[in-house]
Amino acid sequence: MQKQKSSHIIVPEGLTKVLLHACCAPCSSAIVEWLLAHGIEPVIYYFNPNIYPQEEYEIRKQESKRHAESLGIRWLDDDNADSPTPCYDYGHEQWREAVKGLEREPERGKRCEVCFYYRLLATAKKAQELGITWFATTLASSRWKNLEQVNAAGMRAAEAAGGQVKFWAQNWRKDGLQDRRNELLKEYNFYNQMYCGCEFASRSADHINKSTIINN
Repeated sequence: MQKQKSSHIIVPEGLTKVLLHACCAPCSSAIVEWLLAHGIEPVIYYFNPNIYPQEEYEIRKQESKRHAESLGIRWLDDDNADSPTPCYDYGHEQWREAVKGLEREPERGKRCEVCFYYRLLATAKKAQELGITWFATTLASSRWKNLEQVNAAGMRAAEAAGGQVKFWAQNWRKDGLQDRRNELLKEYNFYNQMYCGCEFASRSADHINKSTIINN
């Protein structure tokens, strides 16, 4: 049974807390605002080993953390940034192994499907570890991504985690959230990119040197 909170965004019955996989601060900002306004507690999980290079990963990570801290909500990741070694491991090599052979796939192709599943499986397992029944992802807000691929990956990840957690499949572009995202981008002066962070996407789109704050 479900209850409708607005014209397009449907909240599953009984959902009061969600582990939100966040790809970046701009994409999560309007979603988090909506969740808080509707009495839902978000816990931000930053798991994005697809991002390259490490400097890009770190910038996006710190922006996501800054956003969460400004709202007083819980934020976590799984990298070992506190390691004394100069180059800590955020899982990029393991991710590369997962998408091996798919490097030349186009955006919205098979590589994206594998990448979504890889990240959302980690999110599902983290939700299970934390005792949070529901998880969702900001990937479903990006106009650069295929919503069907994202939702299919989330559902598959929930099943692979043993069925103890559930994926909240939702189109987070609806109900003015895309416009609100762009407003919050300006308000927070977020670092923003025109690609997902994947080294293969950045190469094909020739965005690797366009690190700037952009209103898209």
